[in-house]
Amino acid sequence: MTDTSKPKILVSGEALVDFLPGQSGSLSDVSTFERRPGGAPANVAVALSRLDETPWFWTRIANDPFGDFLADTLAESLPDRFIERDEDAKTTLAFVTHDEAGDREFTFYRDGTADTRLRPEGVSDDVLADIDWVYVGGVMLASNPGRRATLDLAERAKKAGCSVVFDPNARPELWPENGFSDIIAEVLSLSDVVKATPDDLRMDGFDAQNPVDLAVDVCETGPHTCLLTLGEDGAHAHATEDAPWGENSLSHDGYDVSTVDTTGAGDAFTAGALASFAEGNSLDEVLAFANAVAALTTTEPGAMTALPTRPAVTRLRNS
Repeated sequence: MTDTSKPKILVSGEALVDFLPGQSGSLSDVSTFERRPGGAPANVAVALSRLDETPWFWTRIANDPFGDFLADTLAESLPDRFIERDEDAKTTLAFVTHDEAGDREFTFYRDGTADTRLRPEGVSDDVLADIDWVYVGGVMLASNPGRRATLDLAERAKKAGCSVVFDPNARPELWPENGFSDIIAEVLSLSDVVKATPDDLRMDGFDAQNPVDLAVDVCETGPHTCLLTLGEDGAHAHATEDAPWGENSLSHDGYDVSTVDTTGAGDAFTAGALASFAEGNSLDEVLAFANAVAALTTTEPGAMTALPTRPAVTRLRNS
C-alpha cells in the first residue's frame, strides 16, 4: 500500500505467523493447523487501518516464504515505509492452542528470527516530530537488538512529545534470562497509557487482585492512564489528573457476542482505544468503542483476519 498522508500513529514491533488449531486441546493432541498472519503490533496496525486510522508500522520481516506471506498481507492495509526485510533470518512462528471456552496459549519458535533483529533508530526524530501516538509491545523486549530498538524508540518518542502506549503482553516463555520485571518497569516509566490484562500485570510484579486497585497501582509507576481488559467482564480504565481527558475511573461491561476465538481480541481493543484517543474522545467513549472492536474480533477465528471495520463496530454498538 502506498500512502502519501502523514499518519498520527506509529506502531512498532513484531509480525509473525500464527498457526491456528483445527480443534481444541493441547499442542500434542492437535493434528491440523491453519496459517494466519499475526503478532500483536501487526494486529494493532492492521486493526487501525480497518478503523480508518492507518498508522505507520515499523517492523522487520524475513525474506522467506512466510515473510513474503506477511509482506503481501501487510501491503493490503499499510504503507510500507518502515517495513524492513531481513535477508539472513527466518520468520517467527507461533502455534496456538485453545480450550473449549476459546482461551488460548502460544508456543513460539522465535530464536534469532527477523522480528527480533529490529535495530535502533529505524524511525528518525523527524518522523516522530509528526507523530502523536507511539505504540510498543512487550514481546519485542524479550531479546536484543529488538529490546534496544524498542527502548530507544520509547525514549525518543517521549522526548518528541508523543504519547507512548505500552502493552506488556507478558510471555514468560520468551524470557530465558532474568530482568523481565526491571525492563517492564523501565518501559512503564516512559509510558503515558498502558493497556494490559490483570494476568499480564501480575506477571510483571503487581500484586493487587481487584482491577480497580491494579489500575491505580500501574498509574503510580508513571503512566497517566491504565486500560485493563477483563475478558467477558469488559474493561476498566483509570486516569490520573495528568491525563489529557482528566482524572477518572470507570468500567464498561462489554458486549454480548458468540465467542469463537479470543486470539487478537486484546490487540483489537488496543487499536480501538488508539483510534478513539486519536479522535480526541472522552475516556468513557474510548472504553466503549475499544470494547466493541474487541468483541467483534472474538466472533471469527484468527487475529488479523477477524478484525472488524468501523461500520461493523457502529452496528454492534447500535444493536
